[in-house]
Amino acid sequence: MLDLEVVPERSLGHEQWEFALGMPLAQAISILQKHCRIIKNVQVLYSEQTPLSHDLILNLTQDGIKLLFDACNQRLKVIEVYDLSKVKLKYCGVHFNTQAIAPTIEQIDQSFGATHPGVYNAAEQLFHLNFRGLSFSFQLDSWNEAPKYEPNFAHGLASLQIPHGATVKRMYIYTGNNLQDTKAPVMPLACFLGNVYAECVDVLKNGAGPLGLRLRILTAGCGPGVMADAKVRAVERNIYFGDSCQDVLSALGSPHKVFYKSEDKMKIHSPSPHKQVPSKCNDYFFNYFTLGVDILFDSTTHLVKKFWDQIQELLGHPMEKPVVLHRSSSANNTNPFGSTFCFGLQRMIFEMTSTNWPPHGGS
Repeated sequence: MLDLEVVPERSLGHEQWEFALGMPLAQAISILQKHCRIIKNVQVLYSEQTPLSHDLILNLTQDGIKLLFDACNQRLKVIEVYDLSKVKLKYCGVHFNTQAIAPTIEQIDQSFGATHPGVYNAAEQLFHLNFRGLSFSFQLDSWNEAPKYEPNFAHGLASLQIPHGATVKRMYIYTGNNLQDTKAPVMPLACFLGNVYAECVDVLKNGAGPLGLRLRILTAGCGPGVMADAKVRAVERNIYFGDSCQDVLSALGSPHKVFYKSEDKMKIHSPSPHKQVPSKCNDYFFNYFTLGVDILFDSTTHLVKKFWDQIQELLGHPMEKPVVLHRSSSANNTNPFGSTFCFGLQRMIFEMTSTNWPPHGGS
């Protein structure tokens, strides 16, 4: 059973790791992968039809914890503990929820101090006790108790006070005073871990088409003594078609990974008469995971030939029917979105799912 420290408006953590509000999704997944022996049975939940309108959720089913990420910026927005029987919880080093300590209203009051009166939600049959950046939901002992806590039923303390002995059903950690209005905060300095992150990526183009990318990059500190000068800095870097490997390394630094293409499924659509002739060497990508960008280099010239990043309303309608892309015969055979459609527009290729959302885009 996990033994976790609760820090309101900040994190839920272990001695060796913590899930901090504002943390990138990829970093949370990395923590789960690293500690897969103790954190098991993790579900990834998202909306197939409208993926950018609903939170991305990592559900730690064995531990009764959900991590809710903003679908657009993919930063941690809310931490929910929905089954307190599966974890131990403490605040300022003192436990308020273990197998021996029940998280009753009296225990919460003792651990966290006084607050405003509880708010009763009749639809959920739950009392909500709110602190800044932290909320507890209490389950009533019986359905018979519910009516006297209705706002129109009683007008005294009975309609405001959480009944004695009520236990916590759910706990939420978030930013601000209101769980319903909370947003994912900016990434904490502790989450940078020597990496740089893209605040935004813009396409540079002229009348003839795209020229390259402009990246606004966030970085925390620089080199030794980072904590002595710990603040986030923003810099801009431009990458153009035809840039050399050295140009890209100078602008963005070393990639997280270099990936060599083993096949090119789009070659059949090329007008070149040599499209069926196998290459003697493979093109390769510089993968910048924290920037959300992959840069493809020509294997012969070692110059930039393609970017991948995030349509129709901004650039117009494609002139031709899309190409259907299947991945069933390659090493990449686990695409959760199934077959995708590739639209060519202004010398750019946009890969879209069947629900008109991009798993990623390309140019």
